[in-house]
Amino acid sequence: MTETRTVLLPLSGAALATDARLLERVRAIGARCGVDYTDDAAVTELLTERRRALERIRRGPLVQLGALALTAAVVWPFLAPTVPALTGDPVLSYAPAGPLLLVAVACLVLVHVRWKRALTQEALAGYREVLGVARAHGVEPAHVPAWLEGRTPGGSGKGAAPIPAYPDAAPLRADAVPPNGRTPAPSVPPKPETVTAYERIAGEGGWHDETGCLLVLAGAGGAIWAATSGTPLGYAALLLVPVAVAVWLAGRRQGVEKERLRAEAEAYVRAVAEARANGIPVPELSPALRELLDR
Repeated sequence: MTETRTVLLPLSGAALATDARLLERVRAIGARCGVDYTDDAAVTELLTERRRALERIRRGPLVQLGALALTAAVVWPFLAPTVPALTGDPVLSYAPAGPLLLVAVACLVLVHVRWKRALTQEALAGYREVLGVARAHGVEPAHVPAWLEGRTPGGSGKGAAPIPAYPDAAPLRADAVPPNGRTPAPSVPPKPETVTAYERIAGEGGWHDETGCLLVLAGAGGAIWAATSGTPLGYAALLLVPVAVAVWLAGRRQGVEKERLRAEAEAYVRAVAEARANGIPVPELSPALRELLDR
């Protein structure tokens, strides 16, 4: 299936052009890496291609082979002794787990090496350098995708390839004018009430399915106990089944409502991030909304 995810740029070319000194350094980095980092279309194409390449590596056949070999290495010592033909042969019962484990480790190490090489590819490393230089000049990126720094979505820490830090540049003169002769419009999209509602329920839910299953199991267990022990009172546990259904329905309603609100929250988040990428001051996003940027 072709990926249709739209890339949200951390910084636009217009934001990079608000400081002539920053623009000069960005163009120097771009000349060295062979990418015009002030061209939004070129940067969008770069980020889209690099993200797809990283995802292909992390979901490729080597990962599947490594996971399969690791599973086999763990299961073999427990499963092999149950096979009559292998019961009396300790070598065949346990020894194959070693080579399987070596294959698993080799596959996963190779995947990590390929992933790290793709993450530190010159053009992508140059873009992280651009973001670091922009920060040093007081131009903060709208957001930094977790994958760009080698972090897991929602994860903390520096990641495998963090944005480099540089000494802060001298403040721009108050009367300085951006090279394009314009200053960003100080407009910020207002936060709709639906977005506030999404923030309230974003962390809720996730327990309905598990609770419903436990209630069904408890009801079935009570009924089986009643049937096998001759204790009619155990059939009262069947009352837990309709409770489980009610829990499932409540979870479904909450999920549908959350999906409806998430669509509007994502639109708002993208509008805020795009405004910030263009150098427009915007309010900080809440943790629930920031998580949407890495989706």
